[in-house]
Amino acid sequence: MVISSHLARLRAMIGHELIQLPSVSVIVVDDRARLLLVRHAGHRDGWAVPGGAVDIGESPAQAAVREIREETGFQIGRPRLLDVLGGADYEVTYANGDRVAYVTAVYQAGIAGGTPVPDREEISELGWFTPRELPGTELNRFARALLRATGHLAT
Repeated sequence: MVISSHLARLRAMIGHELIQLPSVSVIVVDDRARLLLVRHAGHRDGWAVPGGAVDIGESPAQAAVREIREETGFQIGRPRLLDVLGGADYEVTYANGDRVAYVTAVYQAGIAGGTPVPDREEISELGWFTPRELPGTELNRFARALLRATGHLAT
């Protein structure tokens, strides 16, 4: 997990304690109505919805555009806010012991350009999935809860 200098300073003070962070998740949909999912480097807990933390001075919509560009190589069209989610399903404990409770602004966007390439630092693999494939796909807990909450995955 790549962290901002701001978060690194906080972690230096509080260690691995649970911290609540604003974040974005972006449901990227292609022209064939498939959803882009990613696998996080170093994690084998299933496919995830791409996204990440909102940096200081950045709007959530700006963070959505930046995160997709950095992690996948895609440029997205204007992101449309779907929901803001939080709670137990959005808590993550990282391999280094850091605990985060994310409050995530969920956006949906189409592709406007770019070449799909996982950044290999945070993301190891990209995949496209139809809505019909999602129930049988190995999703991480965060992605499963998010896709259910936004109506992309039947409950």
